Amino acid sequence: MVNTALCPALLVAAPSSGSGKTLITAALARRHARAGRRVRVFKCGPDFLDPMVLERASGAPVYQLDLFMGGEAHCRALLHAAAQEADLILVEGVMGLFDGDPSAADMAARFGLPVLAVIDAGAMAQSFGALALGLATYRADVCVGAVLANRVGSARHAAMLEDSLRGGVRWLGALPRDGAITLPERHLGLVQAGEIADLDQRIERAADLLPDTALWLPEAVAFAPPDLAPLPPLLQGRRIAIARDAAFAFLYPANLDGLRGMGAQLAFFSPLTEAIPPCDALWLPGGYPELHLETIAANTAFIDGLRQHHRAGKPILAECGGMLVCLDRLHDGKGNSAPMAGLMPGEATLQPRLAALGLQAMALPAGELRGHTFHYSRLDTPLLPALHATNPNGGAGEALFRQGSLTASYVHFHFASNPVAAASLFG
Repeated sequence: MVNTALCPALLVAAPSSGSGKTLITAALARRHARAGRRVRVFKCGPDFLDPMVLERASGAPVYQLDLFMGGEAHCRALLHAAAQEADLILVEGVMGLFDGDPSAADMAARFGLPVLAVIDAGAMAQSFGALALGLATYRADVCVGAVLANRVGSARHAAMLEDSLRGGVRWLGALPRDGAITLPERHLGLVQAGEIADLDQRIERAADLLPDTALWLPEAVAFAPPDLAPLPPLLQGRRIAIARDAAFAFLYPANLDGLRGMGAQLAFFSPLTEAIPPCDALWLPGGYPELHLETIAANTAFIDGLRQHHRAGKPILAECGGMLVCLDRLHDGKGNSAPMAGLMPGEATLQPRLAALGLQAMALPAGELRGHTFHYSRLDTPLLPALHATNPNGGAGEALFRQGSLTASYVHFHFASNPVAAASLFG
């Protein structure tokens, strides 16, 4: 019988996005690892980019914890497994601590995770204490156990911030303002970890700059055993080719685990440089195809293979950026464009502003499959949607298109929400 697992854990949160949660979580993971501790890191909410940085910092895959997409049982299983092997669990929050539904605060309350509040103190003094006190007292079921100041100007500045604290919130120290540790960004968030040539040096420097007080370990959290049914072998013997490179990198590790758990053999390839390997089904996940227009269009082995796969009636799942390469043409929003595979009619153009953001639930014939959407492109197609998703928070629902064996949508699906429905997309 699987028993409750005990492990110290912290949910690293902030009052808002842009406060430096990812960098500080990465620095903490690296610093604790240096001290000989086994650290497991998770990301709260739908995100592909932050986990890439956190994986580099921790040396282990970073899974998403999301009460809507993955569900409580899935989150519990991941935390319980981590607690059995780790000396410390770090969970990076999403947006501001109380933002969204579900929020990072909901995750903290559900699993009893103490919160480390990261506050960007670069432009404040005593208001730092008021903000920390507000975070600590806003919800009775959320324990803000400690606070760390980010982008601090001097030792005197740090002393003022520490002196402003009220209500017994523990001071873990300050991280100074330092351009050498800033993580570069682009329109979807952080630049992909593989594109930051000196990422390890930035993480190492941030870890060096953390004060020793930041290595505080809270009391162990008790993680109950999961209650998950075994995955059905619906994909036994099927070979699924999956695009994975700098242009197509938005893959949840849990999705890959789920496909393998249902019996699929996975074959990864790069549409930038390779042809599609022999397979029964194809998955084109999201990413940044707009940054690689000419390279994708010039890889005729990939484009021709994609068309042949489609003509053969073999399943294709194309998510967000993967859908864009299935169109007739893709525009990068800067005056450049290139022809794509033409599996579905239409074009897409990158916009200067966010086009859609939110959780999504798609009622497929095999059951509801959940995920999220986050894109800057605008799709123009005469093809009528086969289905529309719904947004649990009342926002817009994305369309899902069917064109022969192609299933295409802006939604990034989380297969743990309904493995049976996920398997149906791969035949």
